[in-house]
Amino acid sequence: MLRPTSLRTTALALVLSLSLILTGCAGAKDTAPPSPTSTISTPSEIQKTEAVSAAALPGSAFNAFFPATQNGFERVYTQEKDGFAEAKLKQDGSDVAKLAISDTISTPAAAQKFANVSDAIAGYPALSIGSQQTAILVNDRFQVKVISVADSFTADDRSAWLQKFDLKGLSELR
Repeated sequence: MLRPTSLRTTALALVLSLSLILTGCAGAKDTAPPSPTSTISTPSEIQKTEAVSAAALPGSAFNAFFPATQNGFERVYTQEKDGFAEAKLKQDGSDVAKLAISDTISTPAAAQKFANVSDAIAGYPALSIGSQQTAILVNDRFQVKVISVADSFTADDRSAWLQKFDLKGLSELR
């Protein structure tokens, strides 16, 4: 027969062993690999990471249509990827604006924004996006945008720089 102290010691050992096993298993659950369904994208995640259409032109195709460095302004290319090219516009070494061309074949909603606009720049539908951006749609496909970075770069400046792009050449791209 077990003595009362042996019984207490055995019970204590059993409780400690069970608690170690249970806490060890709980920790193992946290390190288990994720289930296959935990990596499925939600619709909102898919919208944020839209794929570029295979029909989108390479960004390098747009470089020839950007305005050249002129009258104290310097054009510096900053980004080029399928369907998009961007350059900074600098004056006296400071960024004053961004210039961009994007192929809306991958983002039809971007082109649809121009459907009912009444404004035009150089004969192309134009719209203001917020207080810092002006854009036009060329050939119902290419969005050309000028974005003010400096407060001194106004809507009139954006309009003037949009007209400095080779819009006729861009309209002939397919």
